[in-house]
Amino acid sequence: MMRHFTSRRGFLAGALSATALAGLPGVTSAASAAQAEKLVQGLVDDVNAVIASGAPESAMIAEFERIFVRYGDMPYIAAYVMGADGRRATPAQKKAFTAAFQAYAARKYGKQFRKFIGSAITVSGTQKVKNAYQVATVAKLRGQSPFEVSFFVGEKSGRFYNMYVEGVNMLLTERTEIGAMLDRRRGDIDAMIDDLRQAG
Repeated sequence: MMRHFTSRRGFLAGALSATALAGLPGVTSAASAAQAEKLVQGLVDDVNAVIASGAPESAMIAEFERIFVRYGDMPYIAAYVMGADGRRATPAQKKAFTAAFQAYAARKYGKQFRKFIGSAITVSGTQKVKNAYQVATVAKLRGQSPFEVSFFVGEKSGRFYNMYVEGVNMLLTERTEIGAMLDRRRGDIDAMIDDLRQAG
């Protein structure tokens, strides 16, 4: 993981990103900037509530997994993170990877929630960017200056598909991580998926 994401800022951003890395039914398509902003506000409210709960780590992760299935364009995210190797993956492998990646993200970032009790994220504005909406938020962590996290919501899907933390592309960062895991397994997709199930 890039050094930026080993910081408290990075893990908070990662938690937000992972919270959105899924795509089960329940979120209305974003046909407007207002709906995109509402989607991100719901995501932010859910994450803030988990952070503020002060619950044990295991309970936070469980809650994290329950809420993050509501927000993201998982087919797109999984395909992007898998990269070019996704073209040679079988449908069964793609399905297994999607499930493994979602669980990996929950473990990896959910474990960091307790560090951010007292922090807050607020939506500051929305603008149209090509075929998506960019929703800007401001993250305020105790003892640090506020910083911007931008979410991207697809105009057609109405779901979150990427975020930038102070200009750093979170989706690309995770793609690099998965690529490194595949390299270690010499391109063996099944072995990489098995590793992913244990990672985080």
